[in-house]
Amino acid sequence: MTPDSIFLGIDFGTGGCKVTAISEDGVLQGEASTEYVTEFAHPGWSEQNPADWYAAMRASLKKLRDNGLDFRKIRAVAFDGSTHNAVLLDEHMTPLRKTIMWTDQRSTEECAELKRERGEAIFRTAYQMPAPTWTLPQMMWLKRHEPEVLKKTKHVLFVKDYVRYLVTGHAATDYIEAQGTLFYDMAKQDWADGLVELSGLDRKALPELIKPADAVGKVTAKAAAETGLPEGAVVVCGTSDSAVEDYGAGAVEPGDCIVKLATAGNVNVMTAEPHPFQTTLTYSHVIPGMWYTVSATNAAALCQRWFRDTFCQAEKAEAQQLGTKAFALMDRQAEASAPGAGGVMFHPYLQGERSPYWDPKLRSSFTGVSISSTKGDFIRALFEGVAYSLRDCFGTIEEMKLPVNRIFLIGGGARGKLWSEIVCNVFNLPLQVPTPGDASFGTALLAATGAGVFPDSKTAVRKCLHIDREIQPDPALAAFYREEFQRYRAVHDALAPVYQKTNLK
Repeated sequence: MTPDSIFLGIDFGTGGCKVTAISEDGVLQGEASTEYVTEFAHPGWSEQNPADWYAAMRASLKKLRDNGLDFRKIRAVAFDGSTHNAVLLDEHMTPLRKTIMWTDQRSTEECAELKRERGEAIFRTAYQMPAPTWTLPQMMWLKRHEPEVLKKTKHVLFVKDYVRYLVTGHAATDYIEAQGTLFYDMAKQDWADGLVELSGLDRKALPELIKPADAVGKVTAKAAAETGLPEGAVVVCGTSDSAVEDYGAGAVEPGDCIVKLATAGNVNVMTAEPHPFQTTLTYSHVIPGMWYTVSATNAAALCQRWFRDTFCQAEKAEAQQLGTKAFALMDRQAEASAPGAGGVMFHPYLQGERSPYWDPKLRSSFTGVSISSTKGDFIRALFEGVAYSLRDCFGTIEEMKLPVNRIFLIGGGARGKLWSEIVCNVFNLPLQVPTPGDASFGTALLAATGAGVFPDSKTAVRKCLHIDREIQPDPALAAFYREEFQRYRAVHDALAPVYQKTNLK
């Protein structure tokens, strides 16, 4: 490698593609992102078009190039993506349908069937309980409603693996990604044949299993022409966005905790061994031998985007005129609202909910609205409601008695001063905000590791990560939010039975 070598991490999150470029010492050389569309054809459904991922990557790469990044210096590329999302391909490696995303809730009946008939056995094998987020019930839904699609399926990949196939021509996935299917045997570290059969997929259609930092091919001439990536650059496998963002944020020791304020919200705790628990998720860590426990909410910054797109057309137009982002204008309105948002409270169940309720019938709500409520109150209530939901997730970690030594706050929402402070005060714990510290940065470190710059993944992150700022809770606000959180829980408890009795799809 030359001293000015560049390494790319390409992240396919739920809401868009982000590319981060770093040097050998981890210094940021450039970043760019492009959103893509999630389609909600029916209530509870959530799908994406695989072609959009590649297009978004090309657009993000073009932005980097237009901003002056010298693509001739790129030596290696790695990919990550949201997990559970199966790309079903025919014999020509052409997608057979849009991809059902992890936020999709259509497979509730299949999940109930799996829990009733095989729940304990699945938990023993896969370390998870059935829920609509997993690939297995999604495939069972297809087997019941679109059997012709599964019959035509000759290859199965996942989001980042499909794009990487288009770049290299090589089909594979990593073992952490495979753990997101619910048909992976955690003890054997291989596909679980009985659960694969239950999914309706052909075992032969599943990809080769490799490690996150394994080199898996090189950029082809065709991909180079389409993307601008240098032909022959090393391509490293990568892994799920959740695993790599924990790693990229510096959570590489047992007791490290991640609070994620991105499209979805997570509270992840690193452990030295697996701790399967029926209301959490359990995955291997990027660092060999380590694991992490996930307590997760379906909608975090997604709520902010939804509110922007639904209610903030004026702010979007003003932001375009000012050359800023609508989110910045929304933040100003929220800052004008006092803690407690004038009594307005938000529950962020736009797509049902995972931890700690695992209830696909829950729905979002604003309560406590009065004639004096302002748009700023609604925005601040949204920030506070997401923070309460993350605190709800943390309650499961406390219930499990997993040790937490330090907390890193990550995700796009962590960049906002107000939202970060609200989360800190709701948790009443100190938070560290790493930089860059996101999934694409962690993936760029995997690219450099896979290319041989670092001897191992832990060395890479220890040498390259920095803490941007530390946030300390305000005792008075922490006490206020502790009381408000009890009201948040009470509203949930009051409304959940209503949603159970309502015929919501």
